[in-house]
Amino acid sequence: MKRKIITTADGSHTIQILDWNEQYHSKHGAIQEAYHVFIKNGLSLFPSGDLSILEIGFGTGLNAFITFIEAQKKNISIHYTGVELYPVGIEEIKQLNYVARLKAETSDKLFLAMHEAPWEEATKISKAFHLHKRRIDFTAIDDESMYDLVYFDAFGARVQPELWTEDLFSKMYRAMKKGGVLVTYAAKGSVRRAMQDVGFRVERLEGPPGKREMLRACK
Repeated sequence: MKRKIITTADGSHTIQILDWNEQYHSKHGAIQEAYHVFIKNGLSLFPSGDLSILEIGFGTGLNAFITFIEAQKKNISIHYTGVELYPVGIEEIKQLNYVARLKAETSDKLFLAMHEAPWEEATKISKAFHLHKRRIDFTAIDDESMYDLVYFDAFGARVQPELWTEDLFSKMYRAMKKGGVLVTYAAKGSVRRAMQDVGFRVERLEGPPGKREMLRACK
């Protein structure tokens, strides 16, 4: 499918899939959305200790990178699993401006290291950040009671409705530890009901710029 890099409202890049008219991140601000959904309403609930995170849709690596930056500030140790069946090519990654926009030039090499890390094995990105990239379909996830936090960042239900079903959320529920949290930019009623039907306690929260609401689910 045809793709191009576009600049979002906060000055940060995202990748647009032209055939779908769908982006990896919000046009209203890629970095703003990522911080609001996954850091403010997800990572911030875990102020200390060792944390195991699952990301559904590793994509550009933006969520992993900002998690690394924030974990450094809080002295949190992160074990980060990113699932992605169709990885973004390294040449495309090098064109993204996240390091500059985040003023994280000292971590430039670590951002690239995340993308250059081998698939299907754990890689030590830093002393306190371990990354395990898995190149599998989301439906193949069969982990049980492993994750404290899930970033559910799949493409939207408009283009991939099969990723927002009870079947997939039941896999997420099994994969999470008791007390675990799942956050997503989505807010559709059908998504909320699918989460509730597999056992999650779901709350609607204020959305990132350009969206009225988002969802957070707890096990």
